[in-house]
Amino acid sequence: MMQSNLEVLGPIERRLDISVPVAALEVEVQARLKQLARNLKLDGFRPGKAPMSMVARQHGAGVRQEVLSASLQAGFNAAVQEHNLRVAGYPRFEGKDGGEGQEVRFSALFEVYPEVKIGDLSSGTIRRPKISLTEADVDKTLDVLRKQRREFHLVERPAQIDDRVRFDFAGILDGQPFEGGEGKGYITILGEGHFLKDFEANLTGLAAGQSKGFDMDFPVDYGAAHLAGKQVHFDVTLHEVAEPKLPEVNADFARAMGVADGDVTKLREEIRANLEREVKRRVQIQVKEQVMKLLSENTEVQVPKSLVAMEAERLLQQAQKDAAARGLKALSVPSDMFSEQAGRRVRLGIILAEIVKAQGLSSKPEQVRALVEESAQSYEEPDQVVNWYFENPERLQEVETLALEENVVAWALTQAKVEDLPTSFDDLMGRGKA
Repeated sequence: MMQSNLEVLGPIERRLDISVPVAALEVEVQARLKQLARNLKLDGFRPGKAPMSMVARQHGAGVRQEVLSASLQAGFNAAVQEHNLRVAGYPRFEGKDGGEGQEVRFSALFEVYPEVKIGDLSSGTIRRPKISLTEADVDKTLDVLRKQRREFHLVERPAQIDDRVRFDFAGILDGQPFEGGEGKGYITILGEGHFLKDFEANLTGLAAGQSKGFDMDFPVDYGAAHLAGKQVHFDVTLHEVAEPKLPEVNADFARAMGVADGDVTKLREEIRANLEREVKRRVQIQVKEQVMKLLSENTEVQVPKSLVAMEAERLLQQAQKDAAARGLKALSVPSDMFSEQAGRRVRLGIILAEIVKAQGLSSKPEQVRALVEESAQSYEEPDQVVNWYFENPERLQEVETLALEENVVAWALTQAKVEDLPTSFDDLMGRGKA
């Protein structure tokens, strides 16, 4: 009969010392060898007719190792149930066959899920953006859509902001040309920031056929180290200037935007609905970030190292998968590089799981479906998107996780102070004035 002894090594570290009778192992070994011998074919013998001594000689060591491994895992699982343990990660087995002894003894070193102490959230403040969409916000979005469909027409006047220009340039650093400092036939739209602001400022005011030389200081934090903080002389020649022409907001434009009957009022309604969804999403993100920070700061929990290692490995695999999807070279970095991020994720996951359990915040099927349907509204075929989620358990699991997080956020908002912060749409979108 198997026996086990639990030893507490630390707050979450445990060791199980387990012993299994050798006789029980040998019974299983012999049973497996007999099963194997029934269909085994050895040279000189018909299938199933080889002597057991020969079968044991050739396959006994492998079968014995299989039985021992299975016994170790079964013994560990039984001991975990006996001592009512919540194992975090995977155990590390130590020990060896008892040789001539009557028992096989081994130890399993592992961690358990920690005790979680959620602190008082009442002293914390969550600042929730409060946005009132206006017709001006709809107009701005319409302007963005129009700008995406603009056409450019050549003009003979000097270049100005929003114009498309084609030009040559040549740079001199410390009296010498430098890497990346020369280009011919470059095209850019002034004001969109594709070139440094000081560089574009020297293109502004030039007409087709005109040239100019100027000195310019590169920012000290410029990405190319050989240019950072340096003064460079540029010579530029402008070849053409084209001004933008935006489409008018009419029936043709509405149809181009997906409104079948060309109704501009419907187009504006759809834009407002999209903006409202985006506002809701961004507010939720900002509130969730504040809640998670508050929970993390007010919770005592020791994070199992084994879970951090597993999460770091998962993050590495995901990064490698993303790199491959973008056609980049495979990452050859250790998973330790992701340990800090993994530690934060594991810690927060343990905290959320404890709150869900303690407060009864499990997600409901109707809540999950509502989240899926809401997400699907931003696509042309919402029903297909809904089906896409529900036909794959892994995708649906992601939504269920979001539902749990929503429930935790809602609970936290009843515990902490909540301050509604009047915010413009531009500020929420990160387009406010610096």
